[in-house]
Amino acid sequence: MSFRPRFVLAVLLALAACKDPPPPPPQPTATRPAEPPRRYFGGTPDGKLHVYFFDVGQGDAALIVSPDGYTALVDTGPASAAEHLVNRLPELLTQRLDLVVLTHPHSDHHGALEPVLKRVGARQLLEPQLGATPKAYDALLGAVASQGVEFISPSPSPATPNALQRLPLGAGVSLTVLWPRAPTEPLLDVPEAALEANSVILRLTYGDTAVLFMADAHARTVDHLLTRNAPMQATLLKVAAHGTEGPTTAAFLSAVGPRAAVISAGEGNLIGAPAPATLKQLEATGAQVFRTDLHGEVQVVSDGKTLVVTPQRLSAGVPEDTRYSYLGLGTPMPRDAALAGDPRRSTGRSGTRDASGKQPTGKMYTLSLDDPTDEGAPSRAGSRSRSGSSDSGAVKVGTYVGSVRSDVFHRPTCRNVVKIKSSNLVTFSSREEASRGRRPARDCNP
Repeated sequence: MSFRPRFVLAVLLALAACKDPPPPPPQPTATRPAEPPRRYFGGTPDGKLHVYFFDVGQGDAALIVSPDGYTALVDTGPASAAEHLVNRLPELLTQRLDLVVLTHPHSDHHGALEPVLKRVGARQLLEPQLGATPKAYDALLGAVASQGVEFISPSPSPATPNALQRLPLGAGVSLTVLWPRAPTEPLLDVPEAALEANSVILRLTYGDTAVLFMADAHARTVDHLLTRNAPMQATLLKVAAHGTEGPTTAAFLSAVGPRAAVISAGEGNLIGAPAPATLKQLEATGAQVFRTDLHGEVQVVSDGKTLVVTPQRLSAGVPEDTRYSYLGLGTPMPRDAALAGDPRRSTGRSGTRDASGKQPTGKMYTLSLDDPTDEGAPSRAGSRSRSGSSDSGAVKVGTYVGSVRSDVFHRPTCRNVVKIKSSNLVTFSSREEASRGRRPARDCNP
């Protein structure tokens, strides 16, 4: 072989030796199983505002569904409520949650968040953005952020720092953040209860009706809101701190003026909630009290003018289809503290006279007791009476009632009232009038 061919061959062999070895064949990678699609079973929006106060034991969780179908979950209860919520929420939703609000970093308010989001999902999350929060809470927020949930702040918009933060939930409905308002206003400095004192306080409004969510607000929170004259008037109050003593003061209740109140507490809880002092304050105000430890889930529906409350469990002797109705804030509220406390007793206050001696204006609140068409057998609401006219059978609360065939008088909510035929029913505008020639019924001692 001549020198030239041997040189060319040597060059080719050298080039071949310098080439990188071929890459190894790709190793098979484990494929992540696809998550099953979420399923929802809620009905289409009905044009009314719905609020569901869930029975989650010792904790808080409430779902808001607006007339247009927008949804907000306010707290998720303790971890022990996860199984209940992951089954209950899909029954009420048609898609993932629009908003989740964590009012403060206590586990009885956020313990079930992870399983809830895994089951139903959420677009946004609002939380108070406090310092010195528990490490477990920080880790929880990190896990939620990794799922693509958008975090929003309760702080007022920089463009309008003096205005309240409003979270629209469709036409006519607003969820307003009353507190916290940092950095426009500094957080409350309450060393013994820094997290509670800066809980997210919300006011939900629709037409003339409003619901005030007080989370675990501290007495200092309430005092601050009163001092700055925050808009707190509400048809229904979600009582602060599970009804423990402190924040639910007479001054606060006077500013709110609730017709009804919901207390979320666990049966036999270790903190003694609700406190007798809180229940006494609510009774003195005339607010109807519904408790999840006694009444189970409490459902609220508003058409913008009237708010209707339906507890899951009714007190003994109350007709099973009873609904408690409250007129909106635009209607003057008669006052009579004697009717408060027990949902068996009333849904409003009687028409007492004011300082001028005149009877207050405005309709009294009504309780949808069905009109009996036979002794002891109440008919369905909205059925026709024997005369053929449509009659809802609602008995006006604030009056006293009796039968022309009896010498006793009752409250409209006494259990034996449903046994009175409509043709025999007589009403009295005051207890004094009712007691003329009649005695109080023993079943309810009106």
